[in-house]
Amino acid sequence: MLLIYTPKITSRLKFVFKQICTRILGIPIDFTTTIEVFIAHSGLKMSYGPQPLGSEFFIKSNGLLFEQGLSDIEINVQNWGDSKCFFYVGEKSHLPFDIFSASFYLLSRYEEYLPHVKDEFGRFTKAYSLAYQHQFLDQPVVDIWAYKFKSELEVHFPDFTFKAKAYRIHPIIDVPMAYFFKNKGLLRSVGGFLSDLYHFRFKLFYERFLVLFGLKKDPFNTFNWIINRQKKSKQKFDVFFLVGDYSTYDKGINLNKKEFVAQIKSIRDYCHVGLKTSFLALDDFDKLKQEKRRLDAVINSNSRKARASFSKVNLPTTYRNYVDLEIETDFSMGYPGTIGFRAGTCTPFLFYDLDFEVQTPLMIHPYQLMDFSLLKYNSFLDKKETLLKIIQQVKNVNGVFTPVFHNYTFSGWDRWSDFKTLFNIILDSNKDVSA
Repeated sequence: MLLIYTPKITSRLKFVFKQICTRILGIPIDFTTTIEVFIAHSGLKMSYGPQPLGSEFFIKSNGLLFEQGLSDIEINVQNWGDSKCFFYVGEKSHLPFDIFSASFYLLSRYEEYLPHVKDEFGRFTKAYSLAYQHQFLDQPVVDIWAYKFKSELEVHFPDFTFKAKAYRIHPIIDVPMAYFFKNKGLLRSVGGFLSDLYHFRFKLFYERFLVLFGLKKDPFNTFNWIINRQKKSKQKFDVFFLVGDYSTYDKGINLNKKEFVAQIKSIRDYCHVGLKTSFLALDDFDKLKQEKRRLDAVINSNSRKARASFSKVNLPTTYRNYVDLEIETDFSMGYPGTIGFRAGTCTPFLFYDLDFEVQTPLMIHPYQLMDFSLLKYNSFLDKKETLLKIIQQVKNVNGVFTPVFHNYTFSGWDRWSDFKTLFNIILDSNKDVSA
């Protein structure tokens, strides 16, 4: 056990030390504000505060973890080896940066509470993130800092044995629209035919005709392939179904369609099923509650996982609503069109509510890559190289690689021709580690 002496024990401090020491490094921790208890402890120990007690292992605090509320923080990002960090505290500390305050800033999404311009969907964009502005969005810096901390502990406490941690994958499959042509209802189907003709999309018109008259399989219906891949993988896929009402933003399938309900139940037999919350439900608690009830009725259990439509997260409202509905895990923390680490980590972490200064039970699983972010690369080799680079970043810190794909990604239709192979590369990356 690592005993941490600090002049004051705060919610922020407990939150971030537990994340870095226990979740990332596997070290159990405890805290004390009593000097005598700290001195008497014979095992792993360190102090954290404005100044050291003596010659013990010490990391200097910049003060953020002892504050409450939001303030205008001056941040100076500096190079640190092959990475970057901020909150420099000088050479008297065993680490030159207060990695705990820096990690708290990123994990709490402090910057998303500050004034910023939202995009057309009302989302926080990468352009306003510290990581993008200072070119470290492509690194899991919180995990990198944690391992730098571990290296210093190993030097200071050579007899202590640290637990080994392994790289893992956590594949996510989004289902905003289970079928492209089928089960849309008469009005939507007729409207589709007329739209194809009006825009001279004769190939699409022909495809629609074949599918609706049972002569061809719907291109978005890739669920048999997903189930077959799941059968060969030790890691359970999480599949998120949209069951919200039809709107400008979400154009899913109505649950009155028996084939759609049967499909969800079929996937439920092999994969974990979660709720893809509709765009309108993100700002409407009653809609969110209704959608959760719909999915619960289909799978005959209490759904505990959610992923927001368009990866939109309104902090803190979205996550507070999840907590109120006893949703335990979220998979929305990432940038849909950009590969990288929105919260600076590839390790799941609990949502910390900055307004209430409390750690909540909602576990955030940040994703690093969405299939759309690979479309900007023309060749398969470029896609593969980019994918392998981000996987390696996660492997370097023994983290969790969480990619988001869609059911239509596996259709091989149009621009998705290479994506089955890319998904298989991700699954194989886990085999490489366990072999």
